Amino acid sequence: MLPTILDIATLRAAYACGSTPLDVIEEVIARRAASTDPAIFITKVTDDALREAAKALMARAPEVNSLPLWGIPFAAKDNIDAKGLPTTAACPAYAYDPDEDATVIARLLAAGAILIGKTNLDQFATGLNGTRSPYGAPRSVFDADYVSGGSSSGSAVAVASGLAAFSLGTDTAGSGRVPAAFNNLVGIKPTPGLVPNTGVVPACKSVDCVTVFAATVGDGVAVRKVLQGFDRGDAFSRHPREVLLPTDRLRIGVLGETEREFFGDREVERLYDLAIERAKALGADIVTFDYAPFRQAAELLYNGPWVAERLAAVEGFLATNADDFDPTVRSIIEGARGKTAVDAFNGQYRLAELKRATEEEWAKVDILLLPTSPTTYKVEEMLANPVELNGRFGRYTNFVNLLDCAAIAIPAGFDSADHLPAGVTLVGRAFTDDALALVADALHRAAPCGMGKDKSAVMPQSPAIEAAPAGIPIVVVGAHLTGMPLNHELTTLGGRLVKTCRTAGDYRLFALSGTVPAKPGLIREPGFAGNGLEVEVWKLPADGFGRFVQKIPAPLGIGKIALDDGASISGFLCEAHAVTNAVEVTSHGGWRAYIASLKASAPVN
Repeated sequence: MLPTILDIATLRAAYACGSTPLDVIEEVIARRAASTDPAIFITKVTDDALREAAKALMARAPEVNSLPLWGIPFAAKDNIDAKGLPTTAACPAYAYDPDEDATVIARLLAAGAILIGKTNLDQFATGLNGTRSPYGAPRSVFDADYVSGGSSSGSAVAVASGLAAFSLGTDTAGSGRVPAAFNNLVGIKPTPGLVPNTGVVPACKSVDCVTVFAATVGDGVAVRKVLQGFDRGDAFSRHPREVLLPTDRLRIGVLGETEREFFGDREVERLYDLAIERAKALGADIVTFDYAPFRQAAELLYNGPWVAERLAAVEGFLATNADDFDPTVRSIIEGARGKTAVDAFNGQYRLAELKRATEEEWAKVDILLLPTSPTTYKVEEMLANPVELNGRFGRYTNFVNLLDCAAIAIPAGFDSADHLPAGVTLVGRAFTDDALALVADALHRAAPCGMGKDKSAVMPQSPAIEAAPAGIPIVVVGAHLTGMPLNHELTTLGGRLVKTCRTAGDYRLFALSGTVPAKPGLIREPGFAGNGLEVEVWKLPADGFGRFVQKIPAPLGIGKIALDDGASISGFLCEAHAVTNAVEVTSHGGWRAYIASLKASAPVN
């Protein structure tokens, strides 16, 4: 007997106990037939084709759970090509039969997953509410009067109602996160370019992301890892790399009073505050940051020249088939007419200015914790005011892809009436995907949410989120310390500060002559009875560590440094001959204090 909400851990356990993919597919067929929401799918894989797919999998990979997603049923948004099924982008006149699978579909099928159908969406992925489709409007699994969220509407509802264990969406402005919030799901929005878009109908090609809806962060990450990887067929595809987050005293940025906007929805605001308290209880430092430059960047997505990318995606079809568009979608896309190359460059300049402004805020925090959507609305309300109300959903989501961020949306609980859910989103800088998942999983598990429509569901302990590779620690002594001239060489390679500490007492520090910027030389002298020197321990990804060490100039090198807690970690040491005529600065207790003393004694002009 399968649970109401399907998850990878439970299915794998069932297979290990003797169930087969064919058994699971028969259950999916039965559930699909019993579904009360007729707008979830645009095209279903037929019952017989599903049975054949399950049999073919067992013939191809007879060993139970021998593939990463062996026998796991999934759905895909109908702007993602799947050979044998039409791609419509929720516009019947646009439909075509793809010659091959999108890269993401091909990777999932190779990993043993079974596609059950193509799901509904806001037409051409233009919207965050789920009502802009001629195939109907999927509804919230908790109240059919309310929107499901979009544009990945059917994908979210398919998972939240127990028809699929995961689904694929796409996200330009928040389409892989807002529906997760409205249906008590996790939404994994990767760093742009981490997951290839080959075979995906574009909305805004330069910032589109394929996303994953799942019951747990562990499920979503497991799927994302199957999807990710460079694909030469996608001009925006990027090679994965690892960026770490601090392992202790993580700084989480939250909204200040002046940037809080919930459009009168006190319940969502209350749940946001509870999520902040849970983050604090998990040991995070809560830091108020200025959301204004992020909000201003978000406004560019629809109010700036990026709307012209939506026109570029369908310009030829719009010229001949304007009447086949949803009226709201058509008005948004046609709003790009008249945008000029000058507008595009001015938009890029403005975004660059805002990126620079956000860097000041990122210096204060490691990740952001934001409401996923500040409120929700009934379908009738949305249809009566489709642009303004839809725009409110994107207040805290629209900036994420423009600013090259990773994000994970997680449930935050239910309103006081135990009626509708709300969600929060953790946002990190590019390629923090794995490190962000650890925080998201912990925060999700701390919230009393259940999974999908089953509020009482107990979240499985697996698949456990594997800690992002710990990285390689390195002790920095001088110009690479936080705030010092060469610190950027660590941060640009994905380095993250672990802690500030001191060396053992038998180290001496010298100011090397002729170095630009000024650098110290650290040597160890057994028998020297000092008080230790202030240093920092950073962690670098393995590839970043190699590149960093390769650039270290003589007479500096890497050797083991003993810390005052007994640990021994690789770090900057100096060849003894180089300090023969150097000025000793050991008495200052560290390089930062020495530099401060120089500034204090400098003459004032």
